[in-house]
Amino acid sequence: MSGTFPFPVKYGYSSVGQVEEGEGLEKGTTVFCLFPHQSHYLVRAEDLVVVPAGLPADRAVLAANMETALNICWDAQIGIGNRVAVFGCGVVGLAVGYLASQVPGVECTLVDPDASRSEPAERMGAAFCHPDQLKGEFDILINASGSGQALAQCVDHAGLEARIVEASWYGERSVTLPLGGAFHSRRLRLISSQVGHVSPLQRPRWTYARRLHKALELLCHDRLDVLISGETAFDDLPQDYGRILTDPSTLCHRIRY
Repeated sequence: MSGTFPFPVKYGYSSVGQVEEGEGLEKGTTVFCLFPHQSHYLVRAEDLVVVPAGLPADRAVLAANMETALNICWDAQIGIGNRVAVFGCGVVGLAVGYLASQVPGVECTLVDPDASRSEPAERMGAAFCHPDQLKGEFDILINASGSGQALAQCVDHAGLEARIVEASWYGERSVTLPLGGAFHSRRLRLISSQVGHVSPLQRPRWTYARRLHKALELLCHDRLDVLISGETAFDDLPQDYGRILTDPSTLCHRIRY
């Protein structure tokens, strides 16, 4: 990407809809597609992913978020019995907590300064903790908060040779991280995770398409509905979008066409 980003702009990417016509897929088939937001569009059949039969269309919009969470868990190498701390209870952080909690014996704690995120965290099968109350050392720490302060706290709570996975997007912001003291004496590992590439551990066998299919399969549980915090008709966005962006309870907000 380059250049400016002026309004109005045709934007968006995570879309779920039905096939109207074309070759290879029956009319009415529910599909997921990465495409700018609009009510109708033409797209190559190979760029569509059929939504699994057990997955409601209104939850399938989380596919890109779950794909990101899956890649983070691969990069973190979460294993049986690990103590895992996930900083940030946004959609991606909560999805990471959900996946981590499915691993046998894992003790997963979701960390966020917003106490209202305790309910969705617990729905994901994880414990919840305010950053000021976090205690103990962890085997794996994942920062999905977009906060440099949280990343520094990961270092503080990392055990010997623990893995710290940075999954935030900082844009043009700089982050200050204390790399003295515990960072070297504990031989900590700092790992960058970004969904644009399949995790190196899986890359020899996993394509982007296989990863996206798996992300859709992983959404087939109704407890993940808690990640959807609302829905707005496209025509109502001019008056509602500001409120949606500033509401601290907003997680994934669907746009309906």
